Amino acid sequence: MILRRISILNYKNIAEATLDLSPKMNCFVGHNGVGKTNVLDAIYYLSFCRSQQNALDSQVMRHEADFFMLEGEYNHSEERIVKSEESSLTISCGMKRGTKKHFKRNKKEYKRLSEHIGLIPLVVVSPGDTMLIDGGSEERRRLMDMVIAQYDPAYMESLTRYNKALQQRNTLLRMEDGEPDADVMAILEEQMAEEGEQLYRKRAAFVDELVPVFQHYHQVISQDREQVGLTYVSHCQRGPLLDVIRRDRMKDRAVGYSLHGVHRDDLEFTLSGHQMKREGSQGQNKTYVIALKLAQFEFLKRTSSRTTPLLLLDDIFDKLDADRVEQIVKLVSGNDFGQIFITDTNREHLDKILQSGSFDYKIFSVEGGEVSLV
Repeated sequence: MILRRISILNYKNIAEATLDLSPKMNCFVGHNGVGKTNVLDAIYYLSFCRSQQNALDSQVMRHEADFFMLEGEYNHSEERIVKSEESSLTISCGMKRGTKKHFKRNKKEYKRLSEHIGLIPLVVVSPGDTMLIDGGSEERRRLMDMVIAQYDPAYMESLTRYNKALQQRNTLLRMEDGEPDADVMAILEEQMAEEGEQLYRKRAAFVDELVPVFQHYHQVISQDREQVGLTYVSHCQRGPLLDVIRRDRMKDRAVGYSLHGVHRDDLEFTLSGHQMKREGSQGQNKTYVIALKLAQFEFLKRTSSRTTPLLLLDDIFDKLDADRVEQIVKLVSGNDFGQIFITDTNREHLDKILQSGSFDYKIFSVEGGEVSLV
């Protein structure tokens, strides 16, 4: 997929910007806090119907404004796609303060935003990715969910049903007056087990396919100096999920929430057989998550979307030695990757990338929310 042009109006600190983009490399240069990441976040929003950094849509609106609007014009990059409505599309989103947002594809509004997820696959690598290592298991589950949802629409529907049943069961567990209705509890547990086992199978299949690709990218970036592992851990591995959930119902009642289920799934990250969280340096941690995200990119490229994802690289070279930077540059500037968006405060990093190959590129300067072509 290629983003030919993006129009941004009142998005975070960007009052107005219309950018005609390179089909290969787009570089955004500027000091910290000037709005480089906000440009990438606008691109992210058009793929996922939400901001990566802000939970509420009202938070992405420029403080002085009463509305925001985004519009992206896209083309499929694959030659096999014949000229049709689907080979060129326009995605737009707008929201007035105090109202709901409107998301449109070729001027036709979506009935459900979930219909849009996966149309424009995207992978973003950002400084916050280290939370995959340092943060709780919810960060690592979110990684699995965001990837699988982009190629399997039924996955998000199953996850939504599971979470609804989980929430209702937790409400029953917290009842203070009397015991929860046993029949209702049984129905909710059966729903959790049915949906949970579907989610488990899809997560397990995803991880099995991802691991060798991830290890390959890590080997290239680290030049085979480190051995890394990635293991999926789930309560479904203990037996039928319904039995696992029901086994500790009394404990759940005591604490007031469900202790078992796929909402507790996790990914174990290891370096030389030890937990990454305890062993990894800043550079090793960053190498790990970059390799993981590049593997995610390749996985999406090979799945049913049948289009090359957009790749967003936000300030990724900090904390990395020159050798690792060089290897990443060689990887992303090759033919295996499509359109790329990079932010950096250091023009020298970007110059190295641009000098590494004869590909099309554009450099944009960002200052105080204003974006201009260099």
